[in-house]
Amino acid sequence: MLSVHGPHPQSPAIGMELRMTLTFPDVSISTERLVLRPYDETDVPAHVEMMNDELVVAWTDAPHPYTTAHAEQWVRGAAPAQRTGGRGLVLAVTEFLTQRLVGTVRLSRTDWTVRSAEIAYVTAPWARGEGYATESVLAVARWLFSEQRFERLEMRTAAGNTAAQQVAQKIGCISEGVLRNAWIARAQTEDGGWTDIRTDLIVWSLLPEDLDGGTGRYSDARHPTYTDWN
Repeated sequence: MLSVHGPHPQSPAIGMELRMTLTFPDVSISTERLVLRPYDETDVPAHVEMMNDELVVAWTDAPHPYTTAHAEQWVRGAAPAQRTGGRGLVLAVTEFLTQRLVGTVRLSRTDWTVRSAEIAYVTAPWARGEGYATESVLAVARWLFSEQRFERLEMRTAAGNTAAQQVAQKIGCISEGVLRNAWIARAQTEDGGWTDIRTDLIVWSLLPEDLDGGTGRYSDARHPTYTDWN
């Protein structure tokens, strides 16, 4: 957070301070089963396969079909630029034992004054049902609150994406409301193509005290769902 004390606001020192870009560190985060780290070139083939999965196509705005060129641009340019530009952080999620790509976690919409960010994730189809999404998102949340002193983490899930809603609930998020018609998802057509459909977004938030109050591995508290809001 920038200080207003010290030199006169119009002095060169203050001007240089205001132009500084706040960024997350170049970090790796480890859990019992996972390592979250920056992407590298070896991740490209697995990233392409993951991003062409039907559920990823349906619930994200990633290009489709997702090509090797898309992945290379992501790994070499877009992903690291999120961090160096102060906008967020992108981490590849890998298995500790096999180093296989499990998914990705991304922080975006970072507000350095409010100390808040939005989190999103993708899990490879082979890795679903193992609790990897919950484990990786929770690890980033704990790091964000404890090491970076952030005060709010937000997640937005499409109304029909029940798996993402379950992850939000498992880590202790509170549902705050619905943004109506706020997202464009994709639905598969009879001929195997894809068409855009509008959908609502559920807004979830997680604060440091939401984690502090948990007694188990994940929170078992029941919070309002999309049905409750409608």
